[in-house]
Amino acid sequence: MPKKTKETLYLLPGLLCDRSLWRHQIEYLGQDYDVRVADFSKGKSIGDYAVQVLEDAPETFSIAGLSMGGYVAFELLRMAPRRINRVALLDTSPFADLFEHKEFRLSLIELAKDHGLEEVMTTILGRLIHPQRYNDEELVKSIDAMAHRIGVDGFIRQQTALLNRADSFDALKDIEAPVLIIVGRQDGMTPVKVSRQMGDEIKNSSLVEIENCGHLSTMEQPEAVTALLRYWLQN
Repeated sequence: MPKKTKETLYLLPGLLCDRSLWRHQIEYLGQDYDVRVADFSKGKSIGDYAVQVLEDAPETFSIAGLSMGGYVAFELLRMAPRRINRVALLDTSPFADLFEHKEFRLSLIELAKDHGLEEVMTTILGRLIHPQRYNDEELVKSIDAMAHRIGVDGFIRQQTALLNRADSFDALKDIEAPVLIIVGRQDGMTPVKVSRQMGDEIKNSSLVEIENCGHLSTMEQPEAVTALLRYWLQN
């Protein structure tokens, strides 16, 4: 008998993140699924990132996006909704930036140009992880290493893409694919209330709030996230 083809799960990283964001999920879901991770270090827009995924992915596949990866997920749903089997939205938002958010992004771009990513990471770390994890040396080093692999130029390209992204809130009601929404209860970047709003708008959705968890849920609570994704893929 021909070998059964594994379902493809495309993982979409966040700002200043790479495949290490999904290390636990790659290891444990990769046994049963064709797990691929997008590289968003080179594109100049959310549309560029989405096209990159569509060109590499099979005819149909599932997607899981964290933060910026969620914005790419919304773009994929706009471009090719019939190709998407399932969607997981982690610690993300359907809204375009408000003025103050754009000002903050622009200030981070200038900070990166003038002082490099060390100052940027010092500025944003408190928003990325639960306060109890600030002294978790292994976690903080992993986050910092991802950022430096993306680099200053990659960071500026990503921030520019985020500044120019479309608002996706009105399109939520049109999503047909099953959607799993995951958010850290203490997420300092995309508050829980935003995930609840998404859950109210998306007709075929489930929302899970993870306690003692900030913005980088896949790294802070990897076992919980992997278990949730496995259940979502199987049901």
